[in-house]
Amino acid sequence: MYSSKKNVLLLASMLEAYSIREVVLCPGSRNAPLIQTFSQNPFFRCYTVVDERSAGFFALGLAQEIQQPVAVCCTSGTALLNLGPAVAEAYYQQVPLLVISADRPQSWIGQMDGQTLPQPGVFNSLVKQSIQLLEPDSEEDEWYCKRMIHDAIFQLMNRLPGPSHINIPLSEPLFDFSVTELPKNKPILRNPVDYSLNNSALLEEWNLSTKKMILIGQLPPFNGLEKALESIAEKFDCVILAEHTANIRSSKVIYNFDAIIYQLLNEEIACFSPDLLITLGGHVVSKRIKKFLRSCKPASHWYVSEEPKIVDLFQSITAQLEMDPLSFVEEINKKCSSNTSKHTYQSRWLSQSKHVLPPTTTVYSDLWVMGKLLDALPCNAALQLGNSSVVRNAQLYPLDASVSVYCNRGTSGIEGSVSTAVGFASIHKGLTFLIVGDLSFFYDVNALWNRHIKSNLRILLINNGGGEIFHLLPGLNQAVSLDQYVSCRHSTRAEKWAQSMGFDYLSAHKEEEFINNLDSFFSVEASNPVLFEVITTMEVNAEVFKSYYHKLKTI
Repeated sequence: MYSSKKNVLLLASMLEAYSIREVVLCPGSRNAPLIQTFSQNPFFRCYTVVDERSAGFFALGLAQEIQQPVAVCCTSGTALLNLGPAVAEAYYQQVPLLVISADRPQSWIGQMDGQTLPQPGVFNSLVKQSIQLLEPDSEEDEWYCKRMIHDAIFQLMNRLPGPSHINIPLSEPLFDFSVTELPKNKPILRNPVDYSLNNSALLEEWNLSTKKMILIGQLPPFNGLEKALESIAEKFDCVILAEHTANIRSSKVIYNFDAIIYQLLNEEIACFSPDLLITLGGHVVSKRIKKFLRSCKPASHWYVSEEPKIVDLFQSITAQLEMDPLSFVEEINKKCSSNTSKHTYQSRWLSQSKHVLPPTTTVYSDLWVMGKLLDALPCNAALQLGNSSVVRNAQLYPLDASVSVYCNRGTSGIEGSVSTAVGFASIHKGLTFLIVGDLSFFYDVNALWNRHIKSNLRILLINNGGGEIFHLLPGLNQAVSLDQYVSCRHSTRAEKWAQSMGFDYLSAHKEEEFINNLDSFFSVEASNPVLFEVITTMEVNAEVFKSYYHKLKTI
């Protein structure tokens, strides 16, 4: 019989899934749920050592001999500190020693309760990974715990192995041993960095999957992926989705997938969801694709990244391939059998994509301005995008294949967009364009106070008088606090700031003014940087958005 503690059951089942069999147990009451669960499962080979300092080194000796990870489990308080010397030795010997420590609930740390001290991170830089599990009471909590355990084990068995630490808070009662079976969990398959796809099970999974999808997040320009992706699209029934921030331009790639998902009927969703999802690159902007793939979880999800840390954005990861994106795509082209049947799944997405057109509004608004500006961008332009509405609105329109796109999507904050563009333009030889919203611009307005600004910088400031995106969020758009406290409605203008910093200033309040100023904005002859402030209104913008999305539903 096993402990009823869900985090303990998850940990034990995951160690079994990863074939971590040797467990050294130190006596204690707080870790009794762990001791009971490990010792009563015939998969584990358990050893008892009373002295934690000795137990750590005993586990180290086991790991040296079998050349596999070994776990050592202790109770809370100073028991954990006594494992420190063995942890340090394992770190410098690169031995995969897994420390499992029971703990009091976080609320009791520092409250003079017995055997308590801050246990998470206690080994600092001497472990490859240190995690704190939750006491889960929801499916999302359980997913979080599993992801953390996956990550700790991955770091334990990395290319350069070493110790990991898993801390488990356990509330009383501790001694309910009524569970008869462990939950079933599978390991995440792993392809270590050797720049080749050498796992036959994964190759077979690719060949057998009938609905393959590659989703590409943010990547730097000139990443070299276009031709290899086009080859995949021609050889296989595979859908390729990308945003502008992926810096991939190809007729084989679908960019308007956010709008496609929006217009899908409930009965169509299953036909468009993948059974094999492959994710490349960094952050994805679209919240809709995240919701879509989390609700229609693929049977298999491969995450391709040179970073060994697990990223399970869609709560469905089954394999982590430590490869750079180009090497992975080339390996698929080289090693997988070409599919000669009709590309049914791909055709379904491409057909839907052709019916979803960009906004064609004739009403002066944020969308109108974005469409006109992107359409007029010169070839080989460097485009910096602000976050929030700007990056999302830009995705609704096509871009010339030669345009390079940059955006601070690492944390997706509004701060720093202007400063980033200023720094980029200071050493870029051609024109640098920044499209930015008003809150982001005024938050970072000190970026204009910079001696390194050059005449090649062009800033299009879309000033709609506040945080417009908040007015489009259902529920929040009805809040009485919205204007004053959330979207911070204002009437501030950038003219004086821009002029005081040596910028040429342009402005537009209507279509004619915008069109008439475009030539000056795009001119390469300007001797000063240019700031073009476009004034729109939230109310009109909201109606234009509603009209566009209403049309999508009627297509």
